[in-house]
Amino acid sequence: MFDLNVTLLKNQIAAWLQEDIATGDISSMATIPADHQSKGILHVKETGVVSGLPIAQLVFSEVDPELTFKPYVEEGSLAILGTVIAEVSGRTRSILAGERLALNLLQRLSGIATKTRSFVEVLDDLPVRLVDTRKTTPGLRVLEKYAIRVGGGFNHRFGLYDAVMIKDNHIKASGGITNAIHSARIRIPHTMKIEVETENMAQVEEALEAGADIIMLDNMSPSDMTIAVRRIKEVANHVIVEASGGISLQTLRGIALTGVDVISVGSLTHSIRSLDISLDLNERKES
Repeated sequence: MFDLNVTLLKNQIAAWLQEDIATGDISSMATIPADHQSKGILHVKETGVVSGLPIAQLVFSEVDPELTFKPYVEEGSLAILGTVIAEVSGRTRSILAGERLALNLLQRLSGIATKTRSFVEVLDDLPVRLVDTRKTTPGLRVLEKYAIRVGGGFNHRFGLYDAVMIKDNHIKASGGITNAIHSARIRIPHTMKIEVETENMAQVEEALEAGADIIMLDNMSPSDMTIAVRRIKEVANHVIVEASGGISLQTLRGIALTGVDVISVGSLTHSIRSLDISLDLNERKES
């Protein structure tokens, strides 16, 4: 399941279901007999990359362990308009109780995976890695970064705790790039890298001189990036170069051709449109 922490996810799902169901699904309890059985057919209403099927399965299982969930496509596959991607069968009330949460997650994660795949395809023939950022929905970071991987991208740091990234405000508060890097170096494990955000060639030079492991070129033009990459590789070929800042599908390839190693795109998670997916009850039967 693309390395998801299932135990943590189950706890989150339980909380999300509590938010939606609370004391019970009044509409279903008022209109549908408790022993009524149905099959729910999940299908895409537009073409896209499917992401979140294992998560939807966990949702329905949390609602009712006796529900049966059967995926019809592989996670990460491209499903064309009208494709049936899964079915869930069992108690009708249980299916409807889990429907909205399962669809909300499936739709959002599939939207992220679809957008990610479109970016990855632009870079398919180039030696550059597409990564996400921390610009995620609170409470959904693990899942949204999971969808990035399903779509063919890679994850940047997961939080403030797992990597050193010296950004503009760190630089201001510590008195410059050199001070920030030297201060970080004596406080972190020798196995951890230091990334520095730069906005111009003067900052690139300072980051190189101070021994940065990764240099981010933030909101630079492609021509300036080309110059910066050439300089960095001349001085320290081992240094990883990342491009970031307002990168779109239209500007992506031009930036990749500057020679950067990594391109981070915040819009993969913060500006996406969910894929349209529905669940329809079918083949009604009584127990």
